[in-house]
Amino acid sequence: MAPDHRQPARQLPHVAPMSPDIVIQIGSEALKLILLLSLPMLGVALVVGIAISLFQAVTQIQEMTLTFVPKIICVFIAMILAAPWMIEKMVSYTHEIFALIPSLTQ
Repeated sequence: MAPDHRQPARQLPHVAPMSPDIVIQIGSEALKLILLLSLPMLGVALVVGIAISLFQAVTQIQEMTLTFVPKIICVFIAMILAAPWMIEKMVSYTHEIFALIPSLTQ
């Protein structure tokens, strides 16, 4: 069996159960996770878009489908390559949220 490489759950500051501070912190962590998970695909789309724009400017080819098809293919490949990392991050965050449930209902 593979060793467990999960990091220990982050501890939220001790405040009253389900206070506005806890809700805001959980929401901000969720938004940070969403941004972190979307970065690989957005970065690939940006790099491919710039490369295709340069190619179109140099060759003076102004075909509209030339911009979309390679970008879609590269983003799909990036999503496949980043999927294990993305799943690990989502599962880790879900474990943290589930671990907080007992302390939030006291």
